Amino acid sequence: MEIISKILISLVAIEHFYILYMEMFAWETLGKKTFKGALKEELFQPTKSLAANQGLYNGFLSAGLLWSLFISDQIWSKNIAIFFLGCVIIAGIYGALTASKKIFVVQSLPAIISLLVLLLK
Repeated sequence: MEIISKILISLVAIEHFYILYMEMFAWETLGKKTFKGALKEELFQPTKSLAANQGLYNGFLSAGLLWSLFISDQIWSKNIAIFFLGCVIIAGIYGALTASKKIFVVQSLPAIISLLVLLLK
């Protein structure tokens, strides 16, 4: 169960690292493909710095989740993972309520599953 938990946490971290990349460095290319229809094409250039800011926050989430995997103290490692998974879940719920319901499925659901597996180990 511990290996499954670490794999799931790693996948959530990788997802948020990808979001960091897309929002900070590929907003006008990958961002357009990802948010096709949700955001008018002419808005990508003027919102580039806003997206980069969001990407930076996703990077912090990713870093925190990865950090939790390298902490040798099991209790401390678990608590850090719980905190950062909780942050991902809350951010995903907020995004679902304010932007797109798809965000809940893409961001919150994997974090919820990871959190449940972590708590059951």
